[in-house]
Amino acid sequence: MWLPFLGLILGLALGLLTDIQIPSMYENYLSIAVLAALDTLFGGIRAYLQQVYDDKVFISGFFFNIVLAAGLAFLGVHLGVDLYLAAIFAFGVRLFQNIAVIRRILIQKWDERHIKKSEKTID
Repeated sequence: MWLPFLGLILGLALGLLTDIQIPSMYENYLSIAVLAALDTLFGGIRAYLQQVYDDKVFISGFFFNIVLAAGLAFLGVHLGVDLYLAAIFAFGVRLFQNIAVIRRILIQKWDERHIKKSEKTID
């Protein structure tokens, strides 16, 4: 479970502490890669909360999603079609679905903890 958070903290630190300029021709690729990475991160958090987390699945999914998204954008540029929009839509939908499931799990756990606490005070 620590791996997604470590990657997020490392990425944020590198992004804030360095002055790396991305050429404008790569902006679509970068936006898709970031969205794919966020989708994988929240998918990993969801899997952990559902107690089905696996490091191999997380790492392979992380790199596969980024390569797939960048490949779609690259293919779209060469075909003259905005295929990166399809990747943005797909990863955006999955990202919001993962966040919704995470929210539901956390609310359920909070309710269960609250009920147990109230039962202890009644006894």
